[in-house]
Amino acid sequence: MSPLSAVPHEAVPSVPAGAPVAVVGAGTMGAGIALVAALAGHPVRLLDVRPGAADGAVQTLAARLQRLATKGVVSDEEAAATTSRLQPAADLADLAGCALAVEAIAEDLAIKRQLFAGLEDVLGETALLATNTSSLSVTAVARGLRAPERVVGLHFFNPADRMQLVEVVRGEQTAPSALAAAERLARAWGKTPVSCTSTPGFIVNRVARPFYGEAQRLLEMRAADAATVDAVLRDCGHFRLGPFELMDLVGQDVNLAVSRSVWDQTFHDPRYAPTVLQQRLVDAGHYGRKTGHGFYRYDDGRTATDPATGEAPAPNEVRERHLAPRRVRYCGGWNVLLPLLQRARGVQVADLTGGGHGTGPDSDAESLDEQDGCAQSPGLVLPSGGLLVETPTEGELKQGSDAVVADWLFTSQTATRVCLAPLAGASPQTINEAIGFMQATGMAVSLVRPVAGLVVARTVAMLVNEAADLVARGEASSADVDTAMRLGTGYPLGPLEWGDRIGPLCVLAVLRALHDAEPTGRYRPSPLLVEVAETGGPLRGQS
Repeated sequence: MSPLSAVPHEAVPSVPAGAPVAVVGAGTMGAGIALVAALAGHPVRLLDVRPGAADGAVQTLAARLQRLATKGVVSDEEAAATTSRLQPAADLADLAGCALAVEAIAEDLAIKRQLFAGLEDVLGETALLATNTSSLSVTAVARGLRAPERVVGLHFFNPADRMQLVEVVRGEQTAPSALAAAERLARAWGKTPVSCTSTPGFIVNRVARPFYGEAQRLLEMRAADAATVDAVLRDCGHFRLGPFELMDLVGQDVNLAVSRSVWDQTFHDPRYAPTVLQQRLVDAGHYGRKTGHGFYRYDDGRTATDPATGEAPAPNEVRERHLAPRRVRYCGGWNVLLPLLQRARGVQVADLTGGGHGTGPDSDAESLDEQDGCAQSPGLVLPSGGLLVETPTEGELKQGSDAVVADWLFTSQTATRVCLAPLAGASPQTINEAIGFMQATGMAVSLVRPVAGLVVARTVAMLVNEAADLVARGEASSADVDTAMRLGTGYPLGPLEWGDRIGPLCVLAVLRALHDAEPTGRYRPSPLLVEVAETGGPLRGQS
């Protein structure tokens, strides 16, 4: 039986163009949603239980519209018309006749349920009821209502008027017509909707958990300090912000609350476990920029040079210049870093794979001594006899090998930094030659301790794995997952597209190395990733 079987046809939710819209909650998100609706031509009634909050929000939005008109972003006429459509409401009764109510109040399930029960009494049968919750179950919010089929999640991102993405979330009883109405509305408001089930964290907050969690674990292991992890993920991985600076920006308390919510709702799955490190910051009131102290200290709004938490394993960034090796031997592999052989100025490269590629611009292949052949592991053989290999191929080396491991790069052509990790058996000469080779490519070099997956590889592999798991469970399509992560987080690629670019088999190898190092279940690979890696198919296009 369909969810609408007991609902008369005329009760199917719809939000006609220009119909009045209610927004409950006049905080940052509620005010932003109200502005989006008003700009789209809807009369908006803004309600808040705090005395004067709705009036204040309307005045603030009016002033903002005037500034936008002064800058030429909107016309004077559009600013005046939009302002006239924004009206504060005194109580729930003032919302009668609205075709849509969007709730953006505190993340408290009991309070939300009470509000929706009141909205159901006030609004007509065809009104769409939407919650902007970022962490609570839409199914749970709708429980107990007479018509839970017209409740849908409309999760906007801050700032709502500028962020393009809206997650349209279907609860267990959400009617297909309600979901379709919400998607049409989001597009009419100039947004890009993505659809998902009411799974913990939805798409963005669920898939993004490893971006924060792996960074915190690197700090706990003292693999690198916060500033180094941020720099590596920005300059090597092409993430817009590093995880520590992003957590400080959104607030450690907010980030921890979302992590705890996802962890609790997944019955304490180790994949989403919060860290003691972040709990200590929150316990101390060190929430980030808003308190002047988080993972970094802030003075007059500026980031201090050194992070406030964690210690560097010395030295994190190599500032002095190292002499580049004149000659190296290429022994295969390097799906990610192979193009660097073309960037290494003054380095002669002998390709011992027979592929004819990897020869540097200043090479004289005939003058190179190739008699030693290739090493046991794919990578570069340095003049010292030591190796420069790419993670996770270091797992093929013998314990105590004279080798340096290189982290992944988003793209070798534009990367400005590379992350290296000398193994325990690496000689000083091998380390210096590896640094010199990378500096010859024009990149800065950051050193970290040799932990499984280093920094970029472990982060990206976990993002790909989480995205694949979401698709494998039927909670979102691969296209919607990639769209959500690009638009909602600013990642350079959707994680599934990223996984296909690197190669699912390579992603799986990193996860297995992480699991071997920490067999807790946190790094278990998604069945979909395993299947695709074994069959050679793409991650994108799965559903």
